[in-house]
Amino acid sequence: IDEFDKMGQQHQALLEAMEQQSISIAKAGIVCSLPARTSIIAAANPVGGHYNKAKTVAENLKMNGALLSRFDLVFILLDQADEEMDRLLSEHVMAQHTSAAGRALRGSALRGITASQLLTAPAEGGLRDRLRLHRGQSFDPVPIPLLSKYVAYARKFVNPRLTPEAASVLQQFYLELRRRHQSADSTPITTRQVESLARLSQARARLALRETVLASDAHDVIELMKCSLFDTYCDEFGQLDFQRSQLGSGMSKKGQAKRFIQELTRRAESEYNNIFTRQQLRQIATDVGLQVASFDDFISSLNNQGYLLKKGPQSYQLQTTEY
Repeated sequence: IDEFDKMGQQHQALLEAMEQQSISIAKAGIVCSLPARTSIIAAANPVGGHYNKAKTVAENLKMNGALLSRFDLVFILLDQADEEMDRLLSEHVMAQHTSAAGRALRGSALRGITASQLLTAPAEGGLRDRLRLHRGQSFDPVPIPLLSKYVAYARKFVNPRLTPEAASVLQQFYLELRRRHQSADSTPITTRQVESLARLSQARARLALRETVLASDAHDVIELMKCSLFDTYCDEFGQLDFQRSQLGSGMSKKGQAKRFIQELTRRAESEYNNIFTRQQLRQIATDVGLQVASFDDFISSLNNQGYLLKKGPQSYQLQTTEY
Protein backbone atom coordinates (compact mmCIF):
# COMPACT_ATOMS: atom_id res chain seq x y z
CA ILE A 1 0.00 0.00 0.00
CA ASP A 2 1.61 3.23 -1.14
CA GLU A 3 0.71 6.65 0.28
CA PHE A 4 -0.56 4.92 3.42
CA ASP A 5 -0.94 8.25 5.22
CA LYS A 6 -3.43 9.49 2.58
CA MET A 7 -6.06 6.83 3.24
CA GLY A 8 -8.01 8.83 5.84
CA GLN A 9 -10.86 6.89 7.47
CA GLN A 10 -10.16 3.80 5.36
CA HIS A 11 -7.58 2.77 7.96
CA GLN A 12 -10.32 1.39 10.20
CA ALA A 13 -11.23 -1.21 7.58
CA LEU A 14 -7.77 -2.79 7.96
CA LEU A 15 -7.92 -3.33 11.73
CA GLU A 16 -9.92 -6.56 11.58
CA ALA A 17 -8.08 -7.85 8.52
CA MET A 18 -4.66 -7.37 10.16
CA GLU A 19 -5.66 -8.67 13.59
CA GLN A 20 -8.12 -11.49 12.89
CA GLN A 21 -7.12 -12.20 9.25
CA SER A 22 -10.77 -12.00 8.23
CA ILE A 23 -13.25 -9.42 6.93
CA SER A 24 -16.85 -9.20 8.14
CA ILE A 25 -19.48 -8.18 5.59
CA ALA A 26 -23.07 -7.12 6.36
CA LYS A 27 -24.72 -5.87 3.15
CA ALA A 28 -28.01 -6.55 1.37
CA GLY A 29 -29.11 -9.04 3.98
CA ILE A 30 -25.87 -11.02 3.70
CA VAL A 31 -23.85 -11.44 6.90
CA CYS A 32 -20.65 -13.41 6.55
CA SER A 33 -16.97 -13.46 7.42
CA LEU A 34 -14.42 -13.95 4.65
CA PRO A 35 -10.80 -15.04 5.15
CA ALA A 36 -8.16 -12.43 4.34
CA ARG A 37 -4.79 -14.06 4.94
CA THR A 38 -2.21 -11.79 3.38
CA SER A 39 0.90 -9.79 4.21
CA ILE A 40 0.77 -6.01 4.18
CA ILE A 41 3.72 -3.80 3.29
CA ALA A 42 2.89 -0.10 3.57
CA ALA A 43 4.83 3.10 2.88
CA ALA A 44 3.84 6.47 4.31
CA ASN A 45 5.20 10.01 4.17
CA PRO A 46 5.52 12.24 7.26
CA VAL A 47 3.33 15.29 7.70
CA GLY A 48 4.81 18.29 5.92
CA GLY A 49 7.24 16.14 3.93
CA HIS A 50 9.88 16.16 6.71
CA TYR A 51 10.38 13.58 9.46
CA ASN A 52 10.86 15.20 12.87
CA LYS A 53 12.83 12.83 15.11
CA ALA A 54 11.71 14.76 18.18
CA LYS A 55 8.25 13.28 17.53
CA THR A 56 7.16 9.67 17.48
CA VAL A 57 6.11 7.66 14.44
CA ALA A 58 2.40 8.18 15.15
CA GLU A 59 2.89 11.94 15.55
CA ASN A 60 4.85 12.21 12.32
CA LEU A 61 2.28 10.25 10.32
CA LYS A 62 -0.79 11.47 12.27
CA MET A 63 -1.99 7.88 12.23
CA ASN A 64 -3.95 5.87 14.77
CA GLY A 65 -1.68 3.94 17.12
CA ALA A 66 -3.95 0.88 17.03
CA LEU A 67 -3.17 0.43 13.34
CA LEU A 68 0.58 1.00 13.71
CA SER A 69 0.80 -1.59 16.49
CA ARG A 70 -0.44 -4.27 14.07
CA PHE A 71 2.71 -4.03 11.93
CA ASP A 72 5.43 -6.45 12.97
CA LEU A 73 8.27 -4.18 11.86
CA VAL A 74 8.50 -0.41 11.39
CA PHE A 75 11.51 1.13 9.64
CA ILE A 76 12.23 4.82 9.16
CA LEU A 77 13.93 5.73 5.86
CA LEU A 78 15.53 9.18 6.03
CA ASP A 79 16.80 11.11 3.03
CA GLN A 80 20.09 12.35 4.43
CA ALA A 81 22.36 14.62 2.42
CA ASP A 82 25.53 12.85 1.26
CA GLU A 83 27.61 14.28 -1.56
CA GLU A 84 28.97 10.94 -2.77
CA MET A 85 25.59 9.20 -2.61
CA ASP A 86 23.86 12.11 -4.31
CA ARG A 87 26.43 12.05 -7.12
CA LEU A 88 25.99 8.31 -7.66
CA LEU A 89 22.22 8.59 -7.59
CA SER A 90 22.22 11.41 -10.13
CA GLU A 91 24.53 9.39 -12.39
CA HIS A 92 22.15 6.45 -12.14
CA VAL A 93 19.16 8.63 -13.11
CA MET A 94 21.05 10.14 -16.02
CA ALA A 95 22.11 6.67 -17.17
CA GLN A 96 18.45 5.73 -17.62
CA HIS A 97 18.30 8.24 -20.48
CA THR A 98 21.53 7.19 -22.23
CA SER A 99 22.49 4.16 -24.31
CA ALA A 100 21.87 0.60 -23.10
CA ALA A 101 25.59 -0.10 -22.78
CA GLY A 102 26.19 2.96 -20.64
CA ARG A 103 23.12 2.16 -18.56
CA ALA A 104 24.33 -1.38 -17.82
CA LEU A 105 27.87 -0.21 -17.02
CA ARG A 106 26.84 2.59 -14.70
CA GLY A 107 24.09 0.51 -13.10
CA SER A 108 26.51 -2.28 -12.14
CA ALA A 109 29.02 0.21 -10.75
CA LEU A 110 26.28 1.95 -8.78
CA ARG A 111 25.08 -1.27 -7.22
CA GLY A 112 28.52 -2.22 -6.02
CA ILE A 113 29.15 1.14 -4.33
CA THR A 114 25.81 2.17 -2.93
CA ALA A 115 24.98 -1.15 -1.33
CA SER A 116 28.26 -1.17 0.60
CA GLN A 117 27.77 2.45 1.69
CA LEU A 118 24.13 2.13 2.66
CA LEU A 119 24.71 -0.84 4.95
CA THR A 120 27.46 0.58 7.11
CA ALA A 121 28.76 -0.73 10.43
CA PRO A 122 27.47 -4.28 10.05
CA ALA A 123 27.28 -6.68 12.95
CA GLU A 124 30.00 -9.31 12.70
CA GLY A 125 28.45 -12.44 11.23
CA GLY A 126 24.95 -11.02 11.49
CA LEU A 127 22.19 -10.75 8.94
CA ARG A 128 23.31 -7.32 7.74
CA ASP A 129 26.88 -8.50 7.20
CA ARG A 130 25.71 -11.48 5.11
CA LEU A 131 23.40 -9.36 2.98
CA ARG A 132 25.89 -6.57 2.34
CA LEU A 133 27.20 -6.24 -1.20
CA HIS A 134 30.91 -5.50 -1.05
CA ARG A 135 32.75 -3.21 -3.42
CA GLY A 136 33.61 -4.96 -6.67
CA GLN A 137 31.56 -8.04 -5.82
CA SER A 138 29.63 -9.57 -8.72
CA PHE A 139 25.86 -9.39 -8.44
CA ASP A 140 23.54 -11.71 -10.34
CA PRO A 141 19.92 -10.94 -9.42
CA VAL A 142 17.26 -13.64 -9.54
CA PRO A 143 14.78 -13.06 -12.42
CA ILE A 144 11.39 -11.81 -11.24
CA PRO A 145 9.36 -14.70 -12.78
CA LEU A 146 11.59 -17.27 -11.05
CA LEU A 147 11.41 -15.39 -7.75
CA SER A 148 7.61 -15.24 -7.98
CA LYS A 149 7.40 -19.01 -8.54
CA TYR A 150 9.82 -19.63 -5.67
CA VAL A 151 7.75 -17.54 -3.24
CA ALA A 152 4.50 -19.14 -4.41
CA TYR A 153 5.95 -22.63 -3.92
CA ALA A 154 7.29 -21.78 -0.46
CA ARG A 155 3.96 -20.34 0.67
CA LYS A 156 1.95 -23.31 -0.58
CA PHE A 157 4.07 -26.32 0.37
CA VAL A 158 6.34 -25.20 3.25
CA ASN A 159 4.89 -24.86 6.77
CA PRO A 160 7.76 -24.57 9.27
CA ARG A 161 7.33 -25.38 12.97
CA LEU A 162 9.28 -23.82 15.83
CA THR A 163 11.97 -26.01 17.36
CA PRO A 164 12.60 -25.89 21.14
CA GLU A 165 15.93 -24.12 20.52
CA ALA A 166 14.35 -21.37 18.40
CA ALA A 167 11.44 -20.96 20.83
CA SER A 168 13.90 -20.57 23.71
CA VAL A 169 15.83 -17.85 21.86
CA LEU A 170 12.65 -15.90 21.10
CA GLN A 171 11.37 -16.30 24.65
CA GLN A 172 14.59 -15.00 26.18
CA PHE A 173 14.49 -11.94 23.90
CA TYR A 174 10.87 -11.25 24.88
CA LEU A 175 11.63 -11.60 28.60
CA GLU A 176 14.57 -9.22 28.23
CA LEU A 177 12.30 -6.66 26.55
CA ARG A 178 9.79 -7.02 29.37
CA ARG A 179 12.49 -6.43 31.97
CA ARG A 180 13.59 -3.24 30.25
CA HIS A 181 10.04 -1.91 30.00
CA GLN A 182 8.83 -2.27 33.56
CA SER A 183 8.58 1.47 34.34
CA ALA A 184 5.15 3.06 34.39
CA ASP A 185 5.84 5.45 31.52
CA SER A 186 7.52 2.96 29.19
CA THR A 187 6.04 1.42 26.07
CA PRO A 188 4.03 -1.74 26.83
CA ILE A 189 5.56 -4.94 25.45
CA THR A 190 2.71 -7.43 25.00
CA THR A 191 2.17 -10.89 23.56
CA ARG A 192 1.64 -9.23 20.18
CA GLN A 193 5.43 -8.88 19.99
CA VAL A 194 5.82 -12.61 20.70
CA GLU A 195 3.41 -13.45 17.90
CA SER A 196 5.33 -11.15 15.58
CA LEU A 197 8.61 -12.87 16.40
CA ALA A 198 7.07 -16.29 15.78
CA ARG A 199 5.57 -15.25 12.43
CA LEU A 200 8.81 -13.66 11.24
CA SER A 201 10.84 -16.70 12.29
CA GLN A 202 8.55 -19.03 10.37
CA ALA A 203 8.77 -16.76 7.32
CA ARG A 204 12.58 -16.79 7.57
CA ALA A 205 12.62 -20.60 7.60
CA ARG A 206 10.04 -20.80 4.81
CA LEU A 207 12.30 -18.66 2.63
CA ALA A 208 14.98 -21.38 2.94
CA LEU A 209 12.37 -24.14 2.26
CA ARG A 210 12.91 -25.65 5.71
CA GLU A 211 10.21 -27.47 7.68
CA THR A 212 11.67 -26.43 11.04
CA VAL A 213 12.68 -23.03 12.45
CA LEU A 214 16.31 -23.11 13.57
CA ALA A 215 17.95 -20.99 16.24
CA SER A 216 19.80 -19.12 13.47
CA ASP A 217 16.43 -18.06 12.01
CA ALA A 218 15.39 -16.72 15.42
CA HIS A 219 18.64 -14.73 15.71
CA ASP A 220 18.09 -13.19 12.26
CA VAL A 221 14.56 -12.13 13.24
CA ILE A 222 15.77 -10.68 16.54
CA GLU A 223 18.30 -8.58 14.62
CA LEU A 224 15.49 -7.24 12.41
CA MET A 225 13.37 -6.49 15.47
CA LYS A 226 16.25 -4.67 17.15
CA CYS A 227 16.71 -2.45 14.07
CA SER A 228 13.00 -1.65 14.10
CA LEU A 229 13.04 -0.85 17.82
CA PHE A 230 16.12 1.34 17.37
CA ASP A 231 14.27 3.45 14.79
CA THR A 232 11.27 3.66 17.11
CA TYR A 233 13.06 4.64 20.31
CA CYS A 234 15.79 6.87 18.87
CA ASP A 235 15.19 10.55 19.65
CA GLU A 236 16.37 13.71 17.93
CA PHE A 237 19.74 13.51 19.73
CA GLY A 238 20.46 9.98 18.52
CA GLN A 239 20.00 8.52 22.01
CA LEU A 240 17.86 5.51 22.92
CA ASP A 241 15.04 6.11 25.40
CA PHE A 242 12.74 3.20 26.24
CA GLN A 243 10.10 5.56 27.65
CA ARG A 244 9.47 6.64 24.10
CA SER A 245 6.72 4.95 22.08
CA GLN A 246 5.95 4.75 18.37
CA LEU A 247 2.25 4.99 19.28
CA GLY A 248 2.02 7.82 21.83
CA SER A 249 3.73 11.14 22.37
CA GLY A 250 7.41 11.97 22.52
CA MET A 251 9.21 11.31 25.78
CA SER A 252 9.77 14.99 26.55
CA LYS A 253 6.04 15.74 26.30
CA LYS A 254 4.60 12.83 28.25
CA GLY A 255 4.84 14.35 31.72
CA GLN A 256 3.55 17.71 30.52
CA ALA A 257 0.67 16.08 28.64
CA LYS A 258 -0.29 14.19 31.79
CA ARG A 259 -0.45 17.40 33.84
CA PHE A 260 -2.39 19.12 31.06
CA ILE A 261 -5.01 16.33 30.86
CA GLN A 262 -5.34 16.25 34.65
CA GLU A 263 -6.02 19.99 34.74
CA LEU A 264 -8.57 19.69 31.94
CA THR A 265 -10.29 16.88 33.86
CA ARG A 266 -10.41 18.92 37.05
CA ARG A 267 -11.97 21.92 35.30
CA ALA A 268 -14.43 19.75 33.37
CA GLU A 269 -15.66 18.15 36.60
CA SER A 270 -15.94 21.47 38.44
CA GLU A 271 -17.70 23.32 35.60
CA TYR A 272 -19.73 20.33 34.28
CA ASN A 273 -18.46 21.10 30.79
CA ASN A 274 -15.92 19.02 28.89
CA ILE A 275 -15.79 21.21 25.76
CA PHE A 276 -12.98 23.78 25.56
CA THR A 277 -12.13 26.38 22.97
CA ARG A 278 -8.60 26.72 21.63
CA GLN A 279 -8.18 29.97 23.56
CA GLN A 280 -9.23 28.22 26.78
CA LEU A 281 -6.79 25.37 26.10
CA ARG A 282 -3.99 27.85 25.53
CA GLN A 283 -4.83 29.64 28.80
CA ILE A 284 -4.91 26.36 30.73
CA ALA A 285 -1.55 25.42 29.22
CA THR A 286 -0.15 28.71 30.47
CA ASP A 287 -1.59 28.14 33.95
CA VAL A 288 0.04 24.71 34.31
CA GLY A 289 3.36 25.99 32.93
CA LEU A 290 3.28 23.92 29.74
CA GLN A 291 6.44 24.33 27.67
CA VAL A 292 6.26 22.90 24.14
CA ALA A 293 7.81 23.98 20.87
CA SER A 294 4.44 24.17 19.08
CA PHE A 295 1.14 24.34 20.95
CA ASP A 296 -0.83 23.45 17.80
CA ASP A 297 1.22 20.28 17.29
CA PHE A 298 0.75 19.40 20.95
CA ILE A 299 -3.05 19.68 20.71
CA SER A 300 -3.01 17.77 17.42
CA SER A 301 -1.06 14.96 19.10
CA LEU A 302 -3.62 14.71 21.91
CA ASN A 303 -6.34 14.64 19.26
CA ASN A 304 -4.65 11.80 17.38
CA GLN A 305 -4.21 9.80 20.59
CA GLY A 306 -7.90 10.12 21.45
CA TYR A 307 -7.65 12.33 24.54
CA LEU A 308 -9.27 15.29 22.78
CA LEU A 309 -11.98 15.17 20.12
CA LYS A 310 -12.16 18.05 17.65
CA LYS A 311 -15.74 19.34 17.66
CA GLY A 312 -15.26 22.37 15.43
CA PRO A 313 -12.65 24.74 14.01
CA GLN A 314 -11.81 26.16 17.45
CA SER A 315 -13.29 23.70 20.01
CA TYR A 316 -12.26 20.34 21.48
CA GLN A 317 -14.03 17.87 23.74
CA LEU A 318 -12.22 16.02 26.52
CA GLN A 319 -12.67 12.30 25.88
CA THR A 320 -10.95 10.71 28.86
CA THR A 321 -10.16 11.46 32.48
CA GLU A 322 -6.98 9.35 32.61
CA TYR A 323 -3.62 9.69 30.91
